[in-house]
Amino acid sequence: MKPVVFLLLLQVTGSAHSRCFCQVKGDLDDCDCDVETIDSFNNHQLFPKLQTLLESDYFRFYKVNLNKPCPFWKVTSHCGLSDCAVKPCSPNEVPEGIRASSHNKYSKAANEELEECEQAKHLGAVDVSLSDETREALLDWNKHDDEAERFCVVDDEESPDSQYVDLLLNPERYTGYKGPEAWQIWNSIYEENCFKPFTIKRPVLPNSFQCTSGSEARTFYSWLEGQCVEKRAFYRLISGLHASINVHLSARYLLDDSWYQRKWGHNVSEFKQRFDSELTAGEGPKRLRNLYFLYLIELRALAKVLPFFQQPSFRLYTGRAEEDQNHKEMLLDILQVARSFPLHFDETSLFAGDEKEAAKLKEDIRLAFLNISRIMDCVGCFKCRLWGKLQTQGLGTALKILFSERQIEALPKSSENRPSFQLNRQEIVSLLNAFGRWVSVNFRLKTTCPLLIGVLGFCVNVFQDFHKHQRAEELQVAAS
Repeated sequence: MKPVVFLLLLQVTGSAHSRCFCQVKGDLDDCDCDVETIDSFNNHQLFPKLQTLLESDYFRFYKVNLNKPCPFWKVTSHCGLSDCAVKPCSPNEVPEGIRASSHNKYSKAANEELEECEQAKHLGAVDVSLSDETREALLDWNKHDDEAERFCVVDDEESPDSQYVDLLLNPERYTGYKGPEAWQIWNSIYEENCFKPFTIKRPVLPNSFQCTSGSEARTFYSWLEGQCVEKRAFYRLISGLHASINVHLSARYLLDDSWYQRKWGHNVSEFKQRFDSELTAGEGPKRLRNLYFLYLIELRALAKVLPFFQQPSFRLYTGRAEEDQNHKEMLLDILQVARSFPLHFDETSLFAGDEKEAAKLKEDIRLAFLNISRIMDCVGCFKCRLWGKLQTQGLGTALKILFSERQIEALPKSSENRPSFQLNRQEIVSLLNAFGRWVSVNFRLKTTCPLLIGVLGFCVNVFQDFHKHQRAEELQVAAS
């Protein structure tokens, strides 16, 4: 099926409808890269391959616990709208290889071999008479060591509350979830986890629950530019994540909800309200630029993690050997393409200087992002919670990769040795699907001709990642 391409043409009238309000171009802050290079690379080399891979069984089934209580405040109610609901998979819908594999990183045979090897080396070689309590403690220590490297919360896949969800049948789109509860989520993220003093007011939408003046926005950016590069980067990542979510909600909006049809499409007014320079007091273009920055960080992580996936023992294991091998080759090809990008973000510019101060700053940022991932359990809309958890986990996994360079370089050449750097299946699925979110925005914002100025490129290819299932969903709704 050919990519679905939507071009929203804005005529020149001098009003908000005629401005190329979302055009982003030129160099990005805090990195040696420009928008045009990213546009060309993403649209022509990366996007089609990645979208095909994400439709495979290994990447479409995501195990998640949507029933965790909010750890920070009492959620008085959950969204009662039908579009907020998430339909979990029945057991027979998920490939047996995915359900059966405990590690979900290697082939079934390799998993069993690793388990036996680990038990013999780390338990039997020490003392065969170890008590069950001691064995459990050793496992807890290993778990603690793994979690110490993570930037986000990873749901316990063995929990009875964790269920597999088909991401293709539960797409990210506008559900009607809004108001004070939705505002509280983002307000908590920005105000309590982005290292900002409460006396500094961040720029927000003019028609939101709180509104900042132009002078307050100038004060905010003056404060931000005075921060270290690490804290500036952290804020831009969160802003880029927020922008990506808003772009997808605007692109997949419920335009018509009548008794005879439910029509999803592009809500241009919603998009302008969030990204038009004039309607957002100059904030919209900054948010889109932060989305590019987010793209660069994830792209760099994919390039760096290539050796992990090149390990002979690694499998995208579903139990179908031929498909699994084909999908691994496809993944390696995508990662090679990512590595070929000419203007990668240089992560060595982060956490440089005094070793102790850098280590403390890195831990502060890790804990802040870990906290943000926990806030996702406070989202009242289950579909929004699903995609919020997946995307924060994907970004957290990317950060884990960026700052595990030594462990990745030290990966063993033989499967007999357990690697110190590991990714479980949840992290792998979230990493690629989260990057697929940024990729599918397809940042092609450009000017065409004087009479049709302002081609709005945010929605180019946004729908393709669900093209196989969208029509089926519409028919099911119409039938009911």
